[in-house]
Amino acid sequence: MAAAMIGISALRSLHPLPPTFSVSATAPPLATLRLPLPLQQPRSCTSPRCRCRRHSLAHSTPRGATAASSVPSGAAGSAAFMASAPDNAALRHRLIAPKATAGTGDGGASGGLLPSILGIAQLAVSLGLVLATDKYLKQAFVAASIKFPSALFGMFCIFSVLVVLDLAAPALAKGFMDFFEPATLFIQRWLPLFYVPSLVVLPLAVRDVPAAAGLKICLITFAGWLASLTVAGYTALTVRKIVKTELIAAEPMGKPSPFATWEFWAWGAVFVASFATAIVNPTALGTTARTCLPFMLASTVLGYMVGSGLPSGIKTVLHPIISCALSANFSAVAYGYLSGSGMDAALGDYLTKVPSNPGAGDVLMGFLGSVILSFAFSMFKQRKLVKRHAAEIFTSIAVASTFSLYSTAILGRLIGLEPTLTISILPRCITVALALSIVSFFEGANTSVTAAVVVLTGLIGANFVQAAMDKLGLNDPIARGIGTASSAHGLGTAALSAKEPEALPFCAIAYALTGIFGSLICSSSAVRQSLVFIAG
Repeated sequence: MAAAMIGISALRSLHPLPPTFSVSATAPPLATLRLPLPLQQPRSCTSPRCRCRRHSLAHSTPRGATAASSVPSGAAGSAAFMASAPDNAALRHRLIAPKATAGTGDGGASGGLLPSILGIAQLAVSLGLVLATDKYLKQAFVAASIKFPSALFGMFCIFSVLVVLDLAAPALAKGFMDFFEPATLFIQRWLPLFYVPSLVVLPLAVRDVPAAAGLKICLITFAGWLASLTVAGYTALTVRKIVKTELIAAEPMGKPSPFATWEFWAWGAVFVASFATAIVNPTALGTTARTCLPFMLASTVLGYMVGSGLPSGIKTVLHPIISCALSANFSAVAYGYLSGSGMDAALGDYLTKVPSNPGAGDVLMGFLGSVILSFAFSMFKQRKLVKRHAAEIFTSIAVASTFSLYSTAILGRLIGLEPTLTISILPRCITVALALSIVSFFEGANTSVTAAVVVLTGLIGANFVQAAMDKLGLNDPIARGIGTASSAHGLGTAALSAKEPEALPFCAIAYALTGIFGSLICSSSAVRQSLVFIAG
């Protein structure tokens, strides 16, 4: 299996140059040199002008001259060779063009079709393996009555395998990483969507929550975010001053591709066709939840894509997650009105929490476990950075995570928030995927409130984290990265990394480790009992 994975990855990336390439000592300027496309014979030209040019080149080249004799060897030779070119940029373009333009007509239709098919197949297989692993672990943990997050256990297993492979066979570890890279980029690209379902059905979840309690929750969320940011940032600065470790460059982080125009049209067509079908026959797919699933999913995706393309000034007020949730809610209102079922029924079909009758929200939340599994790949990629700055990273995260949990319980007790609601918002600074697992340790927690508060915390951080850190004097990239991710998880990380790429690696590490550490300490019955006691 591992060999097959590496083979597929290799097929996508390898574009060998033809073995017949040579450079003449008196050849024309290198900027005009044309190379044959990979895996393709050089084209022949029978025009008189071409024959004349080839004839003159042949006579102007000394007999016996070859690429080895005309190009100096070694580092100095390489520099001299490149310096002799009048237009090095054009040469580099020629060298790269065959790979970049494969399938555009210059190299034949098959040149770009095969890599595309292999890429889609690699994405499907790698993402399918991640989802299947998450599903199998969940079933195994449920059967064994284990409350510890199954995805977190899987993440540790994947990370351990990568570490062992890196020690025994580094090439195999790299092939493993390369094979799963499309899956991790897919998860990274659509990550905010997986947070949305609980926010979409929030009107149903907060119906029984008094307005006064809602205000208290908002107060705890904002004050707690600022306090957690301050504690995490200053802890990192303090440890930095003690250890005095020099900051080194991190491994480059892969970025997902932007949304293409055809994606808008495709999801728009899905929405129109499935919405019309649901209006005509609400049980066309067996149940109303299944029938509504395509258009509700399409509306959620379209809302996120549109929100992501808004100007940065508008996104400060209307975050893509907000536009995503609003789009899904508008669709639910429209369907409820036209079908006569009402908005509540449409939202109920959006997130059913019934595996045999899933809605659009259930499909999206089904990726939450894969998000945790993907942490293993990001942590392994930055393993050198984690090892070098282990003192700052682990100390800050341990202090900030513990402070966040206990300060939330204390604030809830002080302002008189109902204990069950206080317990529901304990993991406010932890990513949704693990926050829901943490509150499952406690009895009576409202998971919809948990998810909503986590998203609200992330939105606050995304909008105010940079200004807050500037005011607090947190200027060190490590402190800014750890402080952001420890207080505002993934949404804060995305906002900061867009403007401060040097802090992105520490954001990514802290984003994963904050949830991991919070889950580990909450798995202790003594910690859970102490939190319940404080909350009242």
